[in-house]
Amino acid sequence: QVSLVESGGGSVQAGDSLSLSCAASGRTLSAYGVGWFRQTPGKERDFVAAISRGGGNTMYSDSVKGRFTISRDNTKNVAFLQMTSLEPNDTAVYYCAARSQILTAPLNGDDRAYTYWGQGTAVTVSS
Repeated sequence: QVSLVESGGGSVQAGDSLSLSCAASGRTLSAYGVGWFRQTPGKERDFVAAISRGGGNTMYSDSVKGRFTISRDNTKNVAFLQMTSLEPNDTAVYYCAARSQILTAPLNGDDRAYTYWGQGTAVTVSS
């Protein structure tokens, strides 16, 4: 079992950048695929990005492709979401999640596939 804690959220202006971190404890994060999701009040949780266990494969939602970068450092048991060119509609609570998977498993953008979740970190982008 792994526990996840996000950090790095905050309030920024449109066009700014922000970097989120997801620190894992318990079992090593390298055993898990990692995803980032976001949610606004009254709406479903949306997929943002995913990364394979080794970090070699990534996947993004169309809305963030080219602006956000997911990465991980398995030696430090942490994953990241670097966000640039932020827009007001990026405002949400961002969650990292982990799923047990074999090394060759395809990336997954379905939040039902993820077992472990952090508590979320809020990002607010003002115009």
